[in-house]
Amino acid sequence: MILGYKNLAWQSVTIPMYMPKSDVVALTGGHRRTPFMQIGADMYCDTNLICDVLEHLAPTPTLYPDAVKGTTRIVAQWADTLVFPIAMAYNFQPAGAAHVLASWAPEDVKNFVQDRTQMRGGAPRMLAVDAIGMYKSYLRRLSHMLEQPPFLLGDAPSLADFSAYHPTWYTLRQVPNLADIFDATPNVRDWVLRMEKLGHGTPTDLSSGQAIQIAHDSTPQDMSHEPFIDHHGIALGSPVVITAESFGLEPTAGELVAATRTRYTVRRHDERAGTVQVHFPRLGFILKKAE
Repeated sequence: MILGYKNLAWQSVTIPMYMPKSDVVALTGGHRRTPFMQIGADMYCDTNLICDVLEHLAPTPTLYPDAVKGTTRIVAQWADTLVFPIAMAYNFQPAGAAHVLASWAPEDVKNFVQDRTQMRGGAPRMLAVDAIGMYKSYLRRLSHMLEQPPFLLGDAPSLADFSAYHPTWYTLRQVPNLADIFDATPNVRDWVLRMEKLGHGTPTDLSSGQAIQIAHDSTPQDMSHEPFIDHHGIALGSPVVITAESFGLEPTAGELVAATRTRYTVRRHDERAGTVQVHFPRLGFILKKAE
């Protein structure tokens, strides 16, 4: 959606819904969450970092309007960390899961459930009976934000809109049998439909094998000019491991080549992808020196 808002052309690689994801791991070294963005031999993990990179590449229209720059990031983080898991617990109640998985083979359903349990680190999934009331509360908060402006923070979309759109779109389009939850907040439904009209830019399909070949044939960007911000006592060039703070805890190991105010970068070598760099935001990720 952000690629559509910025009217960008891009290549789309379909990632498997559950492990193993051998072609993903060849590029990221372990990180398995969708999406990640590849530019040559550089891999950008986590939507928030991807958005920062896209903003640098295509500054207009902006994702971070000056008047609400801080609020944009706060609302986006709220939508990502609180609204999304509650919405998905609602969406995957038995009636929703039956609708989404109706065409799946039993073995695929079993693998999907096991995979998501592993991604949660074994933590139990919230029950739908608990999620319903919470989701309705969050929808009311979005509704209050939409009482006057067409978008959450003003007359134009910001990252806040795209982050909140993600789980609400799923309810409206992927589990339409549960979309009556919007009946109490019709302006939220109208906003979802307004967001849909932004489109998805100009995507073309690319295979994962082609993406790996692009990485192999490319040279990672030079990170030597980046300011080094050290909070860990880990020198550049050290072997490190980076993992997500929660949900999808597979580690990525490599050589630390950058630690800036907002991100970490590790360089690693893969037999198929060659030398690549994997970038992570500081927010939501943990850096440790490799044993």
